[in-house]
Amino acid sequence: EPRSPWCCLAWTLVIGTMNCLVFLLNLLLMFVIFTIVLLPTIVVVYFGFQCHSQVLHSSARYCKSILDDNSSSALIILGFVIMSPLLVVAMAIYCSLARRLQLLVCFQPFSLALYKGGHCCHPREGGLCCARGCNTQLKAWV
Repeated sequence: EPRSPWCCLAWTLVIGTMNCLVFLLNLLLMFVIFTIVLLPTIVVVYFGFQCHSQVLHSSARYCKSILDDNSSSALIILGFVIMSPLLVVAMAIYCSLARRLQLLVCFQPFSLALYKGGHCCHPREGGLCCARGCNTQLKAWV
């Protein structure tokens, strides 16, 4: 049955807030995973740029004794070369975690604000949230 206009507005705000929180959770998870996986690239490129005489030219002891311009250039190139496979690994880790935690199922449709009722979509699969009107027999390829 339809909700009253004020109840509909309140539920719209609740659902919008929940969708924003789910989006921020997904964004935070993605940021943490990408930061951890891309840490070797970040470190290698940082030291390459820090010790190169044409960029930052740090006066640190390791820049003077270990790294010259050629080795700093090699570090920069190595960092950018290993970035591509690490990006693929980070995205694969994020997608598998988001699928396992069913984070994308947590986005609620705004039709929940219009009508009363609804039920959980995957109660026996251990999902983190509920969706309205889901058909558990529906296949993605049909």
